[in-house]
Amino acid sequence: MTKKILLVICDGLGDRPVPELGGKTPLQAARTPNIDGFAAKSMHGLLYTIAPGITPGSDTSHLSLLGYDPGGIYTGRGPFEAAGIGISMNPGDVAFRCNFATVDGRRIVVDRRAGRIGEPETGRLSSLLPSAVIDGANVTFRESTEHRCVVVIRGKGLGSNVTDTDPGVTGKEILKARGLDDSSARTAEILNQFTDMAIKTFSGSEVNRDRVSRGLPAANAILARGGGIFPHVENFLKKHGMTFGAVAAEGLIIGICRVLGGEVVTPPGATANMNTDLLSKGRAAVELLGRKDFVLIHVKPTDIAGHDGNSGGKVDIIQRVDEMIGEIMSSFKEELVFAITGDHSTPVTAKEHTCDPVPLLIYSRHLRGDGIAHFDEISAGRGSLSSMRGLELMTLLKGYADRNEKYGA
Repeated sequence: MTKKILLVICDGLGDRPVPELGGKTPLQAARTPNIDGFAAKSMHGLLYTIAPGITPGSDTSHLSLLGYDPGGIYTGRGPFEAAGIGISMNPGDVAFRCNFATVDGRRIVVDRRAGRIGEPETGRLSSLLPSAVIDGANVTFRESTEHRCVVVIRGKGLGSNVTDTDPGVTGKEILKARGLDDSSARTAEILNQFTDMAIKTFSGSEVNRDRVSRGLPAANAILARGGGIFPHVENFLKKHGMTFGAVAAEGLIIGICRVLGGEVVTPPGATANMNTDLLSKGRAAVELLGRKDFVLIHVKPTDIAGHDGNSGGKVDIIQRVDEMIGEIMSSFKEELVFAITGDHSTPVTAKEHTCDPVPLLIYSRHLRGDGIAHFDEISAGRGSLSSMRGLELMTLLKGYADRNEKYGA
Protein backbone atom coordinates (compact mmCIF):
# COMPACT_ATOMS: atom_id res chain seq x y z
CA MET A 1 0.00 0.00 0.00
CA THR A 2 1.42 3.38 -0.97
CA LYS A 3 2.23 5.87 1.75
CA LYS A 4 2.31 9.64 1.82
CA ILE A 5 5.60 11.49 2.14
CA LEU A 6 6.47 14.51 4.27
CA LEU A 7 9.81 16.21 3.65
CA VAL A 8 10.99 18.98 5.99
CA ILE A 9 13.85 21.05 4.56
CA CYS A 10 15.51 23.35 7.08
CA ASP A 11 17.40 25.90 5.02
CA GLY A 12 21.09 26.05 5.93
CA LEU A 13 20.63 23.34 8.59
CA GLY A 14 24.12 21.86 8.49
CA ASP A 15 26.78 23.38 10.71
CA ARG A 16 30.23 22.97 12.26
CA PRO A 17 31.40 22.89 15.90
CA VAL A 18 30.70 26.23 17.57
CA PRO A 19 32.99 27.43 20.41
CA GLU A 20 30.20 29.17 22.34
CA LEU A 21 28.20 25.92 22.25
CA GLY A 22 31.05 24.00 23.83
CA GLY A 23 32.29 22.67 20.51
CA LYS A 24 28.89 21.28 19.55
CA THR A 25 26.92 22.09 16.41
CA PRO A 26 23.53 23.79 16.90
CA LEU A 27 21.83 20.46 16.12
CA GLN A 28 23.90 18.71 18.78
CA ALA A 29 23.15 21.45 21.31
CA ALA A 30 19.42 21.63 20.60
CA ARG A 31 16.83 19.80 22.72
CA THR A 32 14.73 17.82 20.25
CA PRO A 33 12.61 15.35 22.26
CA ASN A 34 10.10 14.76 19.47
CA ILE A 35 12.68 13.87 16.83
CA ASP A 36 14.67 11.90 19.41
CA GLY A 37 11.50 9.96 20.17
CA PHE A 38 11.69 8.18 16.83
CA ALA A 39 15.35 8.78 15.89
CA ALA A 40 16.44 5.31 17.06
CA LYS A 41 13.80 3.80 14.75
CA SER A 42 14.94 5.94 11.82
CA MET A 43 17.58 5.67 9.11
CA HIS A 44 20.30 8.34 9.05
CA GLY A 45 22.96 9.54 6.65
CA LEU A 46 24.82 12.50 5.24
CA LEU A 47 23.57 14.18 2.09
CA TYR A 48 25.56 16.07 -0.52
CA THR A 49 22.69 17.96 -2.11
CA ILE A 50 24.67 18.56 -5.32
CA ALA A 51 27.97 16.65 -5.09
CA PRO A 52 30.92 16.33 -2.71
CA GLY A 53 32.98 19.51 -2.63
CA ILE A 54 30.27 21.63 -4.28
CA THR A 55 28.78 24.53 -2.30
CA PRO A 56 25.06 24.51 -3.15
CA GLY A 57 22.72 27.44 -3.61
CA SER A 58 19.22 27.16 -2.19
CA ASP A 59 17.75 27.06 -5.70
CA THR A 60 19.90 24.30 -7.17
CA SER A 61 19.79 22.24 -3.98
CA HIS A 62 15.99 22.33 -3.74
CA LEU A 63 15.67 21.28 -7.37
CA SER A 64 18.03 18.38 -6.67
CA LEU A 65 16.23 17.30 -3.49
CA LEU A 66 12.95 17.28 -5.43
CA GLY A 67 14.48 14.98 -8.04
CA TYR A 68 15.40 17.49 -10.77
CA ASP A 69 18.93 17.65 -12.12
CA PRO A 70 19.79 21.36 -11.91
CA GLY A 71 22.51 20.92 -14.50
CA GLY A 72 19.85 20.28 -17.12
CA ILE A 73 17.33 23.00 -16.32
CA TYR A 74 18.89 25.72 -14.16
CA THR A 75 19.46 29.05 -15.92
CA GLY A 76 19.61 31.26 -12.82
CA ARG A 77 17.71 32.07 -9.64
CA GLY A 78 15.86 35.07 -11.00
CA PRO A 79 13.02 33.22 -12.79
CA PHE A 80 12.11 31.27 -9.65
CA GLU A 81 12.07 34.43 -7.55
CA ALA A 82 9.79 36.04 -10.15
CA ALA A 83 7.42 33.06 -10.11
CA GLY A 84 7.37 33.15 -6.33
CA ILE A 85 5.91 36.65 -6.24
CA GLY A 86 3.46 36.08 -9.05
CA ILE A 87 5.26 37.65 -12.03
CA SER A 88 4.41 35.63 -15.11
CA MET A 89 7.28 35.24 -17.54
CA ASN A 90 7.26 34.65 -21.27
CA PRO A 91 9.88 32.88 -23.37
CA GLY A 92 12.85 35.21 -23.77
CA ASP A 93 12.17 37.24 -20.61
CA VAL A 94 15.16 37.62 -18.30
CA ALA A 95 14.78 37.85 -14.51
CA PHE A 96 17.29 38.83 -11.82
CA ARG A 97 17.12 38.14 -8.12
CA CYS A 98 18.13 41.32 -6.27
CA ASN A 99 18.68 42.72 -2.80
CA PHE A 100 17.74 46.11 -1.48
CA ALA A 101 21.10 47.44 -0.27
CA THR A 102 22.83 50.44 1.28
CA VAL A 103 25.54 52.33 -0.63
CA ASP A 104 27.46 55.51 0.14
CA GLY A 105 27.94 58.50 -2.15
CA ARG A 106 30.62 56.68 -4.12
CA ARG A 107 28.36 53.62 -4.68
CA ILE A 108 30.41 51.60 -2.20
CA VAL A 109 28.27 48.86 -0.64
CA VAL A 110 27.83 49.45 3.09
CA ASP A 111 25.14 46.83 3.80
CA ARG A 112 24.13 44.17 1.27
CA ARG A 113 20.70 43.74 2.92
CA ALA A 114 19.95 47.32 4.04
CA GLY A 115 19.66 46.24 7.65
CA ARG A 116 17.45 43.31 6.58
CA ILE A 117 14.73 45.71 5.49
CA GLY A 118 11.35 44.12 4.78
CA GLU A 119 7.68 44.88 4.30
CA PRO A 120 6.01 47.33 4.27
CA GLU A 121 9.02 49.52 3.43
CA THR A 122 10.16 47.38 0.50
CA GLY A 123 6.67 47.61 -1.00
CA ARG A 124 6.68 51.38 -0.64
CA LEU A 125 10.06 51.62 -2.36
CA SER A 126 9.00 49.30 -5.18
CA SER A 127 5.92 51.43 -5.83
CA LEU A 128 8.23 54.35 -6.66
CA LEU A 129 9.72 52.48 -9.61
CA PRO A 130 7.38 49.64 -10.60
CA SER A 131 8.32 49.73 -14.28
CA ALA A 132 10.44 51.48 -16.87
CA VAL A 133 11.15 51.37 -20.60
CA ILE A 134 14.86 51.26 -21.44
CA ASP A 135 16.22 50.77 -24.96
CA GLY A 136 12.85 49.49 -26.13
CA ALA A 137 12.63 46.86 -23.37
CA ASN A 138 10.05 46.81 -20.57
CA VAL A 139 11.48 46.49 -17.07
CA THR A 140 9.31 45.32 -14.15
CA PHE A 141 10.46 45.76 -10.56
CA ARG A 142 8.79 44.26 -7.50
CA GLU A 143 9.63 43.46 -3.89
CA SER A 144 9.95 39.84 -2.78
CA THR A 145 10.31 38.42 0.73
CA GLU A 146 12.56 40.05 3.34
CA HIS A 147 15.17 42.33 1.76
CA ARG A 148 14.83 40.77 -1.69
CA CYS A 149 13.37 42.11 -4.91
CA VAL A 150 13.10 41.08 -8.56
CA VAL A 151 13.88 42.75 -11.89
CA VAL A 152 12.30 41.27 -15.04
CA ILE A 153 13.35 42.55 -18.47
CA ARG A 154 11.07 41.90 -21.44
CA GLY A 155 11.90 42.54 -25.07
CA LYS A 156 13.36 41.11 -28.23
CA GLY A 157 16.95 39.99 -28.56
CA LEU A 158 17.74 39.59 -24.87
CA GLY A 159 20.21 37.15 -23.34
CA SER A 160 20.72 36.01 -19.76
CA ASN A 161 24.47 35.45 -19.82
CA VAL A 162 25.02 38.51 -17.64
CA THR A 163 27.43 39.02 -14.74
CA ASP A 164 26.18 40.14 -11.32
CA THR A 165 26.18 43.70 -10.05
CA ASP A 166 26.42 42.41 -6.47
CA PRO A 167 30.09 42.37 -5.39
CA GLY A 168 29.20 39.80 -2.75
CA VAL A 169 30.89 41.72 0.08
CA THR A 170 30.70 45.15 1.67
CA GLY A 171 33.37 47.77 1.09
CA LYS A 172 33.34 47.39 -2.69
CA GLU A 173 31.58 49.41 -5.38
CA ILE A 174 28.47 48.11 -7.12
CA LEU A 175 29.70 46.22 -10.15
CA LYS A 176 28.77 47.05 -13.71
CA ALA A 177 26.89 44.16 -15.28
CA ARG A 178 28.63 42.70 -18.33
CA GLY A 179 27.06 40.66 -21.09
CA LEU A 180 29.12 37.64 -22.09
CA ASP A 181 27.61 37.45 -25.59
CA ASP A 182 26.02 39.96 -27.98
CA SER A 183 22.39 39.61 -26.86
CA SER A 184 23.40 39.53 -23.21
CA ALA A 185 25.41 42.73 -23.65
CA ARG A 186 22.15 44.57 -24.37
CA THR A 187 20.53 43.02 -21.29
CA ALA A 188 23.48 44.06 -19.15
CA GLU A 189 23.28 47.68 -20.31
CA ILE A 190 19.55 47.78 -19.55
CA LEU A 191 20.22 46.39 -16.08
CA ASN A 192 22.95 48.97 -15.48
CA GLN A 193 20.66 51.81 -16.48
CA PHE A 194 17.88 50.51 -14.25
CA THR A 195 20.33 50.21 -11.35
CA ASP A 196 21.21 53.88 -11.82
CA MET A 197 17.51 54.80 -11.89
CA ALA A 198 16.89 52.87 -8.68
CA ILE A 199 19.72 54.62 -6.82
CA LYS A 200 18.50 58.03 -7.94
CA THR A 201 14.86 57.26 -7.10
CA PHE A 202 15.40 55.58 -3.74
CA SER A 203 18.07 57.91 -2.37
CA GLY A 204 15.72 60.85 -1.92
CA SER A 205 12.66 58.85 -0.90
CA GLU A 206 10.60 59.51 2.19
CA VAL A 207 11.10 55.88 3.22
CA ASN A 208 14.84 56.36 3.43
CA ARG A 209 14.67 59.79 5.06
CA ASP A 210 12.60 58.16 7.78
CA ARG A 211 14.97 55.19 8.12
CA VAL A 212 18.02 57.44 8.45
CA SER A 213 16.23 59.57 11.06
CA ARG A 214 15.74 56.39 13.11
CA GLY A 215 19.38 55.37 12.77
CA LEU A 216 18.65 52.64 10.22
CA PRO A 217 20.60 52.10 6.99
CA ALA A 218 18.99 53.53 3.87
CA ALA A 219 17.75 51.08 1.25
CA ASN A 220 19.07 53.26 -1.57
CA ALA A 221 20.29 50.71 -4.12
CA ILE A 222 19.67 47.28 -5.60
CA LEU A 223 22.22 44.52 -6.15
CA ALA A 224 21.40 42.05 -8.92
CA ARG A 225 22.52 38.47 -9.39
CA GLY A 226 21.28 35.11 -10.62
CA GLY A 227 19.96 36.27 -13.99
CA GLY A 228 18.19 33.64 -16.03
CA ILE A 229 15.58 32.85 -18.69
CA PHE A 230 12.48 30.97 -17.56
CA PRO A 231 13.27 27.24 -17.91
CA HIS A 232 11.11 24.39 -19.18
CA VAL A 233 10.59 21.99 -16.26
CA GLU A 234 8.64 18.72 -16.22
CA ASN A 235 5.55 18.81 -13.99
CA PHE A 236 6.06 17.09 -10.59
CA LEU A 237 2.96 14.91 -10.98
CA LYS A 238 4.08 13.68 -14.38
CA LYS A 239 7.65 13.11 -13.23
CA HIS A 240 6.98 11.43 -9.90
CA GLY A 241 3.39 10.22 -10.14
CA MET A 242 2.45 12.09 -6.96
CA THR A 243 0.34 15.13 -6.19
CA PHE A 244 2.48 17.85 -4.62
CA GLY A 245 1.88 20.46 -1.96
CA ALA A 246 4.27 22.80 -0.15
CA VAL A 247 4.18 25.01 2.92
CA ALA A 248 6.56 27.91 2.34
CA ALA A 249 6.91 31.64 2.87
CA GLU A 250 10.11 32.54 0.99
CA GLY A 251 9.69 33.82 -2.56
CA LEU A 252 12.35 31.56 -4.07
CA ILE A 253 10.91 28.34 -2.66
CA ILE A 254 7.34 29.38 -3.48
CA GLY A 255 8.52 30.04 -7.04
CA ILE A 256 10.27 26.69 -7.43
CA CYS A 257 7.27 24.78 -6.13
CA ARG A 258 4.87 26.71 -8.37
CA VAL A 259 7.03 26.11 -11.44
CA LEU A 260 6.96 22.37 -10.65
CA GLY A 261 3.16 22.48 -10.47
CA GLY A 262 2.78 22.27 -6.70
CA GLU A 263 0.07 23.85 -4.58
CA VAL A 264 1.80 26.31 -2.25
CA VAL A 265 0.30 27.39 1.06
CA THR A 266 1.59 30.27 3.19
CA PRO A 267 -0.52 30.07 6.36
CA PRO A 268 -1.18 32.96 8.76
CA GLY A 269 1.91 33.88 10.73
CA ALA A 270 4.30 32.05 8.41
CA THR A 271 7.17 34.24 7.25
CA ALA A 272 10.69 33.87 5.88
CA ASN A 273 12.03 35.54 9.04
CA MET A 274 13.06 34.44 12.54
CA ASN A 275 9.57 35.26 13.83
CA THR A 276 7.79 32.70 11.65
CA ASP A 277 4.96 30.70 13.20
CA LEU A 278 6.13 27.13 12.71
CA LEU A 279 3.12 25.61 14.43
CA SER A 280 0.92 27.34 11.85
CA LYS A 281 3.09 25.76 9.15
CA GLY A 282 2.67 22.38 10.78
CA ARG A 283 -1.12 22.68 10.83
CA ALA A 284 -1.09 23.66 7.15
CA ALA A 285 1.06 20.63 6.35
CA VAL A 286 -1.38 18.28 8.09
CA GLU A 287 -4.22 19.74 6.03
CA LEU A 288 -2.22 19.35 2.81
CA LEU A 289 -1.29 15.77 3.66
CA GLY A 290 -5.00 15.01 3.70
CA ARG A 291 -5.16 15.83 0.00
CA LYS A 292 -1.64 15.42 -1.40
CA ASP A 293 0.73 12.49 -1.82
CA PHE A 294 3.90 14.51 -1.17
CA VAL A 295 4.23 17.58 1.06
CA LEU A 296 7.27 19.80 1.54
CA ILE A 297 7.74 22.14 4.50
CA HIS A 298 10.43 24.78 4.02
CA VAL A 299 11.96 26.44 7.11
CA LYS A 300 14.03 29.52 6.35
CA PRO A 301 15.23 30.88 9.74
CA THR A 302 17.91 28.22 10.27
CA ASP A 303 19.71 29.77 7.30
CA ILE A 304 19.20 33.33 8.53
CA ALA A 305 20.73 32.44 11.90
CA GLY A 306 23.69 30.84 10.13
CA HIS A 307 24.31 33.89 7.95
CA ASP A 308 24.08 36.15 11.01
CA GLY A 309 26.46 34.02 13.08
CA ASN A 310 23.65 33.57 15.60
CA SER A 311 24.28 30.19 17.24
CA GLY A 312 21.66 30.69 19.96
CA GLY A 313 19.07 31.69 17.38
CA LYS A 314 19.83 28.60 15.31
CA VAL A 315 19.45 26.35 18.35
CA ASP A 316 16.12 28.02 19.16
CA ILE A 317 14.78 27.56 15.63
CA ILE A 318 15.78 23.88 15.62
CA GLN A 319 13.92 23.39 18.90
CA ARG A 320 10.86 25.10 17.42
CA VAL A 321 11.09 22.82 14.37
CA ASP A 322 11.08 19.87 16.77
CA GLU A 323 7.91 21.20 18.38
CA MET A 324 6.30 21.56 14.94
CA ILE A 325 7.23 18.00 14.00
CA GLY A 326 5.77 16.71 17.25
CA GLU A 327 2.45 18.41 16.45
CA ILE A 328 2.40 17.00 12.92
CA MET A 329 3.24 13.43 13.90
CA SER A 330 0.61 13.41 16.66
CA SER A 331 -2.05 14.92 14.40
CA PHE A 332 -1.60 12.92 11.20
CA LYS A 333 -2.73 9.36 11.84
CA GLU A 334 -2.02 7.70 8.47
CA GLU A 335 1.22 5.81 7.96
CA LEU A 336 3.77 8.28 6.68
CA VAL A 337 7.30 8.38 5.31
CA PHE A 338 8.87 11.34 7.07
CA ALA A 339 12.25 12.89 6.26
CA ILE A 340 14.12 15.90 7.60
CA THR A 341 17.26 17.40 6.13
CA GLY A 342 18.80 20.67 4.94
CA ASP A 343 19.37 22.12 1.50
CA HIS A 344 22.94 23.10 2.38
CA SER A 345 25.12 23.98 5.35
CA THR A 346 25.35 27.56 6.63
CA PRO A 347 27.72 27.30 9.63
CA VAL A 348 27.43 30.15 12.12
CA THR A 349 31.24 30.35 12.19
CA ALA A 350 31.39 30.83 8.40
CA LYS A 351 28.21 32.91 7.93
CA GLU A 352 28.00 31.59 4.36
CA HIS A 353 27.02 28.44 2.51
CA THR A 354 29.70 25.76 2.63
CA CYS A 355 30.28 22.41 0.94
CA ASP A 356 29.69 20.43 4.19
CA PRO A 357 27.08 17.67 3.74
CA VAL A 358 23.78 17.97 5.59
CA PRO A 359 22.31 15.37 7.95
CA LEU A 360 19.36 13.28 6.78
CA LEU A 361 16.80 11.32 8.80
CA ILE A 362 14.11 9.09 7.30
CA TYR A 363 11.40 7.52 9.46
CA SER A 364 8.53 5.16 8.83
CA ARG A 365 7.11 2.44 11.06
CA HIS A 366 8.32 -0.36 8.82
CA LEU A 367 11.94 0.81 8.36
CA ARG A 368 15.03 -0.72 9.94
CA GLY A 369 16.31 1.76 12.49
CA ASP A 370 19.96 2.62 13.05
CA GLY A 371 19.68 2.89 16.83
CA ILE A 372 20.97 6.48 16.75
CA ALA A 373 19.51 8.46 19.63
CA HIS A 374 19.92 12.06 18.42
CA PHE A 375 19.65 13.70 15.01
CA ASP A 376 22.76 15.73 14.19
CA GLU A 377 25.61 15.98 11.70
CA ILE A 378 28.02 13.71 13.60
CA SER A 379 25.56 10.97 14.53
CA ALA A 380 24.06 10.92 11.03
CA GLY A 381 27.47 10.05 9.61
CA ARG A 382 27.27 6.71 11.44
CA GLY A 383 23.90 5.85 9.92
CA SER A 384 23.01 3.12 7.44
CA LEU A 385 22.36 5.57 4.60
CA SER A 386 26.01 6.63 4.59
CA SER A 387 26.66 9.41 2.03
CA MET A 388 24.11 10.20 -0.67
CA ARG A 389 23.56 12.83 -3.34
CA GLY A 390 20.51 15.03 -3.43
CA LEU A 391 19.19 13.56 -6.67
CA GLU A 392 18.92 10.16 -4.98
CA LEU A 393 16.63 11.34 -2.19
CA MET A 394 13.30 11.35 -4.04
CA THR A 395 13.91 7.87 -5.44
CA LEU A 396 14.67 6.62 -1.93
CA LEU A 397 11.60 8.27 -0.38
CA LYS A 398 9.35 6.93 -3.13
CA GLY A 399 10.84 3.46 -2.62
CA TYR A 400 10.04 3.43 1.09
CA ALA A 401 6.57 4.79 0.29
CA ASP A 402 6.05 1.84 -2.11
CA ARG A 403 5.73 4.21 -5.06
CA ASN A 404 8.52 2.92 -7.32
CA GLU A 405 7.97 0.31 -10.00
CA LYS A 406 9.84 -2.96 -9.68
CA TYR A 407 13.04 -2.96 -11.73
CA GLY A 408 13.36 -6.24 -13.62
CA ALA A 409 11.34 -9.46 -13.67
